Amino acid sequence: MHILNFSPAYAVYTTPVTPHKHREPHRQQVMASLSERSSTRHSKIPDFLVGPIRQPMPAVGLGTASHPFVEEEVRAAVLTALELGYRHIDTAALYASERVVGEAMADAVRSGIVASREELFVTSKVWCTQCHPKLVLPSLKESLQNLQMEYVDLYLIHWPMAVKPSKPHFPMKREDIVPMDLSGVWQAMEECHQLGLAKMIGVSNFTTKKLQELLAVAKIPPAVNQVELNPTWQQKKLIEFCKDKGIQVAAYSPLGGQRIPKMNPVRRSDILEEIGKARGKSVAQISLRWIYEQGASMVVKSLKRERLKENIEIFDWELSDGDRLKIGQIPQRKLITVQNLLCREGISSVDISDVDVLEM
Repeated sequence: MHILNFSPAYAVYTTPVTPHKHREPHRQQVMASLSERSSTRHSKIPDFLVGPIRQPMPAVGLGTASHPFVEEEVRAAVLTALELGYRHIDTAALYASERVVGEAMADAVRSGIVASREELFVTSKVWCTQCHPKLVLPSLKESLQNLQMEYVDLYLIHWPMAVKPSKPHFPMKREDIVPMDLSGVWQAMEECHQLGLAKMIGVSNFTTKKLQELLAVAKIPPAVNQVELNPTWQQKKLIEFCKDKGIQVAAYSPLGGQRIPKMNPVRRSDILEEIGKARGKSVAQISLRWIYEQGASMVVKSLKRERLKENIEIFDWELSDGDRLKIGQIPQRKLITVQNLLCREGISSVDISDVDVLEM
């Protein structure tokens, strides 16, 4: 049931448009796609202009994957982020956070924190168990019902892998993996866009090989590829490929992930700590600024107000050439693999080795 109509035609709160120009980044050729404004929102977060129609996409968004999932913590984080100026909220069918995200956004519009649905940028994703041509559209409709919205701004294929139909879950049984009809699934994604239910469509965790397979059959190319990206997993080959194909890279785990803090390679990096101390910035800010200077957007997860605030204070300063050189020498390590999604026991009859190719 819709408790708030987010359609622009029914927007209740309005605010005057306040264009905002942010400081010119150091490497203009990378940042040429950035908008010179932060759209209509009162925010210091600039936009990237994404896809064929150059739709604004905030450079920093809030991720809502949480393990364990605590509803009130996620709700509070979304509201706090919106108060601080975040306008991109990232969710997925797998996260079980869509309903909470929708309710928090509705509360933000009603209270005047956000002017209208048009001010928000919402990403959701279709999980492996729905990566079947006939299940993509129903999955998006269910996500929209949970979000209490008529459309999402970006809809992504979560992983380039299909599993026997069921409710979104993980770990998944290896024996439940089935061959993925990438062409059929993407046609269903294109239908979601053509119906106006997803303003843009894209992918997540796609390697250059998987992107090449997709581009060979796509009528509408993916606007975004959301992948693990940070100074300890720099994805140089993938970034160059996506730049050449006009695909916006979006980073998840931009701070190295939070499941095992003591093993976090970003927060434990001596190089990032050294640069941070010299700059008067946190290790997190150095990492996020580096990602931004690669021309990538990012989604950052935090439940703490001070961290959320710190994570968007990265746009009025730059890394030096020396800083970038040092960061380029950091040892590389990929943390998120398809093996993390699967039960240890069991045998798959489908070869998924190309899903986890380590591209340096």
